[in-house]
Amino acid sequence: MIPPDPSNPFALFFALAIVHALADFPLQGGYLARNKVRSTADGRSEWAVALTAHSLIHAGGVWWVTGSIWLGLAELILHGMIDLAKGGGHFNFVTDQLLHLACKAIYVILLAGPWAPSFLSSGFSIPLP
Repeated sequence: MIPPDPSNPFALFFALAIVHALADFPLQGGYLARNKVRSTADGRSEWAVALTAHSLIHAGGVWWVTGSIWLGLAELILHGMIDLAKGGGHFNFVTDQLLHLACKAIYVILLAGPWAPSFLSSGFSIPLP
C-alpha cells in the first residue's frame, strides 16, 4: 500500500474510513463482537480482553495509514471508549459509527493542516512494501 499524501485530506480520510470498515466488520468476527460487550461476554473479564483486542486492531489500522503511533494510541483509547459506551446502551449503532468517523476526521485535520504538530508524523512508523 502506498500511504496517502497528507496534503490530500480526502484521500487520507478515505483510507482511514476503509480501514475502519475492515476492522469493524470482517476483522471483528463473532467472538469479538459478542465478548467486547459486558452484558454478552462469555466470562466476567472476557469483555475487557475482547474490547482491547478489537480496539488494538483499529489502532493498528490508524497507525498503518497515518504512520503516526500517537494517532494509533489515540484510536486505541477513543475506539475503546466509544464501543464501551455503545455496549452500555448509551447510544445506537449509527451514532457509534458517526463518532468513529468523527475521530478519523479529527486525525485528518491534525495531520493535513499547516498547524500539524511535528510529533504526530515523527517517531515510529510501519514500513510498507
